[in-house]
Order: sequence, then structure tokens, then C-alpha cells
Amino acid sequence: MGSKKPIQQGRRPSTGASSRIYSRENVSRYSERARQRRRGRMIRRVVLCTFLGVLIAGASAAGLWVSNIAGKLRGASITDNLLATLVDSNVTREPFYMLLLGTDGRPGEDSFRSDTIVLSRIDPKGKQVTLISIPRDTMVTLSNGETAKINAAHALGGPEEVVKTVNKLCDVEISHYAEVSFEGMEQLVDALGGVECNVPDKIDDPKAGPMVIEPGVQTLDGASALAFCRSRAFADGDYTRMRHQRIFISALAKTLLEKTDATNIVPLVESLSDMIDTDMSIQDIAALANAMRGMNTDEIWSANIPSWAGADTYVGGVSYVFVDEAELAQMMERVEAGEDPRGPQTMGSTGESSATTGDLSNNSASDWSNGTATVSNSSTETEGEVIEE
Repeated sequence: MGSKKPIQQGRRPSTGASSRIYSRENVSRYSERARQRRRGRMIRRVVLCTFLGVLIAGASAAGLWVSNIAGKLRGASITDNLLATLVDSNVTREPFYMLLLGTDGRPGEDSFRSDTIVLSRIDPKGKQVTLISIPRDTMVTLSNGETAKINAAHALGGPEEVVKTVNKLCDVEISHYAEVSFEGMEQLVDALGGVECNVPDKIDDPKAGPMVIEPGVQTLDGASALAFCRSRAFADGDYTRMRHQRIFISALAKTLLEKTDATNIVPLVESLSDMIDTDMSIQDIAALANAMRGMNTDEIWSANIPSWAGADTYVGGVSYVFVDEAELAQMMERVEAGEDPRGPQTMGSTGESSATTGDLSNNSASDWSNGTATVSNSSTETEGEVIEE
């Protein structure tokens, strides 16, 4: 048998090599690298934890902000009874009705009347809006069977009573509600930096405000806007005031649509939330503004509800406006179809057709009350004679 080969043992490093591996310099370098790795891991953990903390804090802050603004928007007027009266709608996909109220309430008051009542149909797909003014003296029957002026519905039964009354009067189902007081409207306009408006008539009415407003395109501040929307010192009184209110709503919509972009939507909504009560959420407001951007606000349809000729009539010493129910039903069929309502702009059951808010700005109060107003759609003639007070 051959002899076994000796098993070779692992070669031990030479004394010189061993001294280099375990030298004090190498151990120090290794320890420093280990400390750097530990420090790098620690820094990454701190950065990650800080980033997550910022995200969580930001989300919490955003949630608190949204909750705070939503609480302001849903002010005292937005009650559970009102919400139960409104019907659901998708504000970006289908037409819906919204009731706009201007009230004469003052801080601390629990009961007050609605000075401005406008039924609005909004079509986000077609970018079309229709504004129908309801005279505040309109005779209605409230849900409790009481006969009253429609502007008393708010004082007698709250916002839900106004919604129910307008639903019944116009045969509609209102989805959303917005309310602003005189004081709130003035603050709202000032918060926007003013509203550019084409004023058709000179306003010189101490009962509405101390200032004089000349006709023409100008930027109204809060006090001037309020005077413009309140003055009744005209031949057809409340009807001119309602036209002015629809003109201003159109101008306000234009201002809001121009100012609602990614850079200022947060402070804008926050400032407006102190002045407006509405059931609409922040998300719905932003989505609707985005859907309606690009709309020509001069082409908003405009009308009053039709009333009987010689409409202001005293009953038991109280002056009422009586609705022409047959004319109103026909007009609301056109409104529901998204068409020109062809409703009156001043007193009487018949009036100018195809009138937009742009047409309202281009004609004076005397043009409307005298039946000489012209509208942009020349193919549609004025219907009947306008009755003066």
C-alpha cells in the first residue's frame, strides 16, 4: 500500500501579515466605518420617522381644517329638518335646483325674513344656469295651512319651510340651499376684493345706502353691492331690485369662477365660510366650480315668476303678489327642459322673452317698465304689454 500523504494544515499568516490585519490603525478604521454605518441607519430612521410624522400631522391638520370649514358652512340655518327636505343630486353630472336666499337677519336674531328669494337651476354638463326671482310679497299657503307672504316662511318655519314652499309653488325638488345675510353679503364682496358689475341704472337711494352709484361697468365694494341689490327707487320698484339682484348674482358667479384656482381655493373657501350658510360640502363646491369654469355668465337665463296683471293687490289691508299659476307651470316646464324660461322681467304675467343677465345689464329700468327693452335674441319678440305700477 502506498504511503498516505500528510494532511496539510492551513497555513498560518506570517507574523508580519498578522500584525498588519490586527494593527491598531486597521481596528480604528474598522470601528469608524461601523460607527458611520450605525449613524447613517439612525439618520435614515430619524428622517423617515420625521417624514411620516409630518404626513400624519399634515393629514390631521387638513382633516381639522376641512372639519372646521364644513362646520362654518353648515351654520345655524342648515338644520337636520332642512337636510331632510333637500333631495340628493350629483352636482357635476346632472342638472339640479338650488335655492338662494338673502335674509335681513342681524347677529343674535333667531327669526328673520328672506328679502331675496332666487330659484336657480344649474346644469354642470351644459354649463347653463337659470335664475328665477320670486317676489317677496308672493301669496303662498304654508305647510301648516296658513296664508302668508313667502318672505315670512323663513321666520315662521325656518329654511326648510321656504324650501317646501318653493318646491310646491314651482313644482320642483330643490337639492341645495345657500343663505347669506345683508352683513354677510357685504363682507363676502369685500373678501373677494370687490365684484365687477355692469350697472344699468343710477342708484341714488338713501334707503338702500348713502352712496351714489353711476351706470356702467365698475367694481362694487361690499357696501355699494348691497345698495345696488336693495334699491327699489324705480317705477317698477321691487321688480327692478330683483333684476339687479340677478345681475349681481351673475357678476358674483363670474368673480368666483375666475378666482377659484389651485393657488387660492383654500383661503377663498375659508373666508367665504364665515359669511355663507350652505348644505354643500367643500368637495361639492370645488367640483361644481371646476365643472362650471368657462361658463359665459352673461348668458344666464333670467326671469321672474309670472304674476297677474296689476299684481300688487291688497287683501285685508296687506299687499300681496298673486301668481299666475298656469303661466308659471308652462314656464317651469321650459326651465326643467333647460330652455329659455321666456318669463317676465317686470310686473304682469307676460313680458320679455329670451332675457339673459347680460340683457338685464344692457337695458335700464325704464326700458323694462315701458316695454321698450331689447334682448340679444332678436328672433324672439316681446310678448304682450308690460304693466306698470
